[in-house]
Amino acid sequence: QVQLVESGGGLVQPGGSLTLSCAASTSIVFYVMAWYRQAPGKQRELVALISSTGGTNYADSVKGRFTFSRDNAKNTVNLQMNSLKPEDTAVYYCNAKNNGANYWGQGTQVTVSS
Repeated sequence: QVQLVESGGGLVQPGGSLTLSCAASTSIVFYVMAWYRQAPGKQRELVALISSTGGTNYADSVKGRFTFSRDNAKNTVNLQMNSLKPEDTAVYYCNAKNNGANYWGQGTQVTVSS
């Protein structure tokens, strides 16, 4: 069982930056980690994914603006979000997958508004 705790959400103006962090209760070295987001009235969507070896994939809507990194020694992953847009407003969820196991955090709210 892996518990995931997100932090770093908040209110930011368009063009601003935020860094989301996700702390795991156990080692994540073998886990594929991901960030998803869900805006009101919309389905949850994949934002970014990082493999156990550090390879990353991003949704087209965030490419060039978001950077996903992992620190296996600290059991954490971070999502650096730059040039934020109002359409990035959503609840962001951390996800961990390995060998059929699938874990979610409780989510953190990101609101981009002037």
